[in-house]
Amino acid sequence: MKRIAASRRSAAIAAVLAIGILSTAGVYFGRAAGYRDVPFSDLLTAFERGQVAGIRAIDDEVRATLADGSELRAVAPAGYFAGNPDLIASLARSGVRIEVDRSSRRLFNALASVLGIGVLGLVGFTAWRTTTGRIPSVSGRTKVAGKGDRPVTFDDVAGVDEAKDELREIVDFLREPARFSGLGGRIPRGVLLAGPPGTGKTLLARSIAGEAGVPFLFASGSEFVEMFAGVGAARIRRLFKDARKHGRCIIFIDEIDAVGRSRGGQSHSHEEREQTLNQLLVEMDGFEGHAGIIVIAATNRHDILDPALLRPGRFDRQVTVGNPDVRGREEILGVHTRGVKIDAAVDLRQIARGTPGFSGADLANLINEAALIAGRAARAAIAHADLEAARDKVMMGVERRSLQLTARERVVTAWHEAGHAVVAALLPNADPVHKVSIVPRGRAMGVTMQLPDTDRHTYTRDYLETQLAILMGGRAAEQLFLKVETSGASNDIERATEIATHMVCDFGMSPLGPLAFRKQDEGGNRAGFSDDTARKVDAEIHGLVTRALETSRTMLHERCDAVTAVAERLLEIETLEADEIRALVN
Repeated sequence: MKRIAASRRSAAIAAVLAIGILSTAGVYFGRAAGYRDVPFSDLLTAFERGQVAGIRAIDDEVRATLADGSELRAVAPAGYFAGNPDLIASLARSGVRIEVDRSSRRLFNALASVLGIGVLGLVGFTAWRTTTGRIPSVSGRTKVAGKGDRPVTFDDVAGVDEAKDELREIVDFLREPARFSGLGGRIPRGVLLAGPPGTGKTLLARSIAGEAGVPFLFASGSEFVEMFAGVGAARIRRLFKDARKHGRCIIFIDEIDAVGRSRGGQSHSHEEREQTLNQLLVEMDGFEGHAGIIVIAATNRHDILDPALLRPGRFDRQVTVGNPDVRGREEILGVHTRGVKIDAAVDLRQIARGTPGFSGADLANLINEAALIAGRAARAAIAHADLEAARDKVMMGVERRSLQLTARERVVTAWHEAGHAVVAALLPNADPVHKVSIVPRGRAMGVTMQLPDTDRHTYTRDYLETQLAILMGGRAAEQLFLKVETSGASNDIERATEIATHMVCDFGMSPLGPLAFRKQDEGGNRAGFSDDTARKVDAEIHGLVTRALETSRTMLHERCDAVTAVAERLLEIETLEADEIRALVN
């Protein structure tokens, strides 16, 4: 109703302004509405015959009223009256009433004045509405997970067993608070879930509410940040006020880094956010207790949060939710395939092995892509080949079958990928080769895929040097068998340089010793060591990459028959699987 009343007031003000403008225009336009336009010579003739009772001169326009009451209007030549003063004197002697008006732009000026007053009125009205009307509302309802939704439990969350163990105490307290309060224990006020995007932080928070059977109030950190002072803090107060009505409940704030960044700085733009953060700090651990209310927050940027937010009494417990390992990925795939028609022969363990570094969201996308691929093929269930194709699409991009390579480009790509594959198959510390293809995907003309047997959390020097040799295998094959060097090795060289840089500057795997050499600063200058040391660092990085290239050249030269076999087979069928690669190399 208030919005309707405000709209009616605005319409009334606009109508009044329009009436004023039209009235003013009507007055000025109406004055000349009854005049008949005639040539100036006719007006002079009327002067000579004594038929003119009065004239009104507006610059070069002459409006004459005749003795019979008719009205004429004509435009005189420029400067006519100024050059004929006798005419004016003769008309005056004849008793003609003469009026002179030099304000020829009076109508324009009047309209401009009315328009200016209208604009100022609208500006004043807008300022009045902003200061006395309703600014962004803080009285809306708090968002609560719907009762009709299927509750999420710990059974729907997989791959984060350690995080679930940390949060089971929260569930037990919400179910049986007396069990803890009788011993004098205090449940954590807040739990901070930190980790990369897509690892299931929000799902984990909902599972706590589902397990405990309590209301789940949720909000986003960005909802509390407004340009109007006080709105964010008011929304925080409203959120906790609504939570107290439920008694025992969970408040979930997603992306809390939007409002919980460290305070400080000279910019006035941060004052509203800091005021909102201060209100959140008070609500979580102030004079007023909130027994039974647990705040759970999620963030991808744990490092930028304000220290006062992380102290005991606010977010007492901080749980890291990372990317799952191979066993966790297999469990997550099992959860996402519950409502999906999947072939009984599908090996989820192998798919889990082939997706290192995937988050829960990535695996959910993988299953969805596989379902779409199976649907396009009109299959009744998702086959293992569909999951393989979906994984390749997610990891390496869509196949670019429409890209027509020349015969020379196909040959270069085949020998390049054969070099990668043979080096990877021969080196003892390398991950097993899973697939080699010369079908363009994304920006790559070909790809060699390796699948590790297990997830790696640390890397030995032998393993990193093996990776360097595999990366340089494509360039070595080009040099040995085709006597060319192409731009196709650019990504390999970039990755090899990055690995070698980490080995020297971060991992201490060089004759320079176990020292960490700082990277370039924002200005692009190397800091923390001398120019002589910088030259040694560059020489060590160069030596690691060039030695890896020589290792690849030696291996490919000794096994040129295997390289030839793999390259020719790739030119024939474009894609080789692991079994065929091993047969050709052995």
